[in-house]
Amino acid sequence: METEHRRKQNRLPDFDYSQNYAYFITMCAENRQCVFGTVVDAGEGQAPLIGLSAIGMIADQSVQAIPVHYPSVRLENYVIMPNHIHLLLRLENPAAERAVSVSKVIQQFKGYVTKRVGRSVWQKLYYDHVIRDANDFAVRWQYIENNPYRWLEDKYYVCD
Repeated sequence: METEHRRKQNRLPDFDYSQNYAYFITMCAENRQCVFGTVVDAGEGQAPLIGLSAIGMIADQSVQAIPVHYPSVRLENYVIMPNHIHLLLRLENPAAERAVSVSKVIQQFKGYVTKRVGRSVWQKLYYDHVIRDANDFAVRWQYIENNPYRWLEDKYYVCD
């Protein structure tokens, strides 16, 4: 008997992603290719450096432009890794205005990077996590800060 393969649901059912919450977002490069750059060990006691490729620089400029294009979105923290990007965003949609959603921001961001690069570099979809409280926010912030360290420690992440 054949079992139907179902993709894991990425979004919370019936959740309005334009609500004023903080969101932890992860977007991966297509086939997890290391198109955004490299992580370089800066030496004892120094934070690892992220050497951005040309595509990584486009992604970085585009991340920093999110609050310019969407004033109700605050960019709390982010890191561009060789094959993925983590964002910590906070929506602050005024009640009287048309609310922007996380999916709209990510769709526009990915589209803009694709247009500037000249081809898509993205894996389909993205991962999101709705921040539940101050502790959850702190954990996600620290995850972003520590991601370059983990990259250097985990041989799985070495790019060819």
